[in-house]
Amino acid sequence: MPRHILTDLEIVGFIEIGDISSPPVMSRHLVLPIAVNKEVDDVGPGTTEEPEEETSANQQAGKIPNFCVLLHGSLKVEGMVALVQLGPEWYGMLYSQADSKKKSNLMMSLFEPGPEPLPWLGKVSQLGPISDAAENPYGEDDSKSPFPLQPKIKRSYAQNVTVWIKASGLQTDVQKILRNARKLPEKTQTFYKELNRLRKAALAFGFWELLKGVAELLERECTLLPDTAHPDAAFQLSHAAKQLKLASTGDSQYAAFDQNINPMHTDFSGGGAGM
Repeated sequence: MPRHILTDLEIVGFIEIGDISSPPVMSRHLVLPIAVNKEVDDVGPGTTEEPEEETSANQQAGKIPNFCVLLHGSLKVEGMVALVQLGPEWYGMLYSQADSKKKSNLMMSLFEPGPEPLPWLGKVSQLGPISDAAENPYGEDDSKSPFPLQPKIKRSYAQNVTVWIKASGLQTDVQKILRNARKLPEKTQTFYKELNRLRKAALAFGFWELLKGVAELLERECTLLPDTAHPDAAFQLSHAAKQLKLASTGDSQYAAFDQNINPMHTDFSGGGAGM
């Protein structure tokens, strides 16, 4: 459905650049002041102004107060943007954008139509001045911000998940397992918690080689145990390594996503039954 921008734009409020961040927009536009009509002498068609007269007229125009110039300078100095209403339940923002170190322009970006174009701000109609709040939402020293607003319903993608975008993330998770492995049996519960978290992520990604690699690391840790180590440590490491190797085969009996590797029950511990 085509929409038309109102002829008279209404600024509904101002907000800090950090709060509005880098929002998705439909389009961006350069905002220019309306040119001042220059008075010329009626000396007949085909006549042109002398260069000196044109320069003088431009200088005069530059001295005439203009709201666009005032708004641009204010937004640039204060580090804020102006929320502007473009039409019924349609908003945009006016802001200063620098082309270079010395030059900047007043720009207008159009948001998607709707009462809540930026979810982290909530409904635009419900935003208000700081003076209406019982206490300053930014704190007395501007050390906090009321944004982003937290959604009332917790999204499924907001859960803590294992992400291995960078190699350092994977390395950190493996190191956690090894650190807990060296503190068995005191860290048995933590060891299996981290182990199962890595196992589920590896199964979800089809990263079978990781399971086999971690199993080999656990076997190596088992051979490096000192003589003073608790007997249960060797049993738990061998058990965990065996279960990871079985899962690395992809066999549905051992690689089920909803299964966990449980601590091995031994005569030296009161753990639960094995997997």
